[in-house]
Amino acid sequence: MNKHIELVKRWLAGEVVSVEALKANAVAADVAADVAAAANAAAAAAAYAAAAEAAAYWVKQYEELTSE
Repeated sequence: MNKHIELVKRWLAGEVVSVEALKANAVAADVAADVAAAANAAAAAAAYAAAAEAAAYWVKQYEELTSE
């Protein structure tokens, strides 16, 4: 499971967790979220590029078929 969530769950359950551990956990979770957001943006850009390429292909096919 997610180690960041596990630490917070332990803290919520009353387990003694240092402030330093919680701060480090927050920073690490922010970094992980940033990495995930960047990956999501890259995937979206790739999907957009693929859709644009497919659209251009089909427009060209249509124009070739209707130009005669």
